[in-house]
Formats: sequence, C-alpha cells, structure tokens
Amino acid sequence: MRNVIIALFCAAAITEAVTGTLVPAKADTNIWTGQVIHVSTTNIKVENREGQQTLSFLVVPHFKQVFSDDGKTTAQMATLKPGTWVTVYYDQDALGARHADKIVRLSTGQQMGS
Repeated sequence: MRNVIIALFCAAAITEAVTGTLVPAKADTNIWTGQVIHVSTTNIKVENREGQQTLSFLVVPHFKQVFSDDGKTTAQMATLKPGTWVTVYYDQDALGARHADKIVRLSTGQQMGS
C-alpha cells in the first residue's frame, strides 16, 4: 500500500512538472502603502501618492493589529493620525469589502515628505 501511495505521488509530481497543470493557491492578502487621510473606529482611508489613489479599509472596533515598522512593538489605533505613513495588509473576502488584517506604522515614511 505504501508503495502505491508513493508511486501515485511521484506520478502526480512528474505530471505537474511536465504539464504545469497544478497551480499554486492564490494569496488572499494584498498590501497598500501610503499616508493616512482619515481614521475612525470603523475604517481607515489611505492615499497612495505614487498612483494618486485612495483606498478605504474596514476595521473592527478595538482593532489591535497595529505594529511598528521594526516589528518589535504594537501600537494603538489612536496613534494613527492623518499624515501618518502606514502599510495596510488587507483582503476582500468578507462580502467583497476591503478590511484591514494588519496595519504597520512606518516611522521612516515621515522623512519621505508629504
């Protein structure tokens, strides 16, 4: 039985290598970096200056996934003010609405200019 399973696994691996039919799963997480335009208890709006585009993200009350850019400390949503540079990790799985999974507050972005 063990040999049959190994043979099937090897056959699948060879078929995938030759035909390329197996496709890796698509990552659900997207990334958006820019300056905070608006922040409230239920959403955050971030403008990306490179593309001249603004995206809004839903956040749940008591959202606790705000981190420093060094990854060593967490921050409170109250530290996010308009003009703060952030990177938002988000997905759009829940009813098609963008919601933030994690927000990283960038301290280096403040030197990038407004």
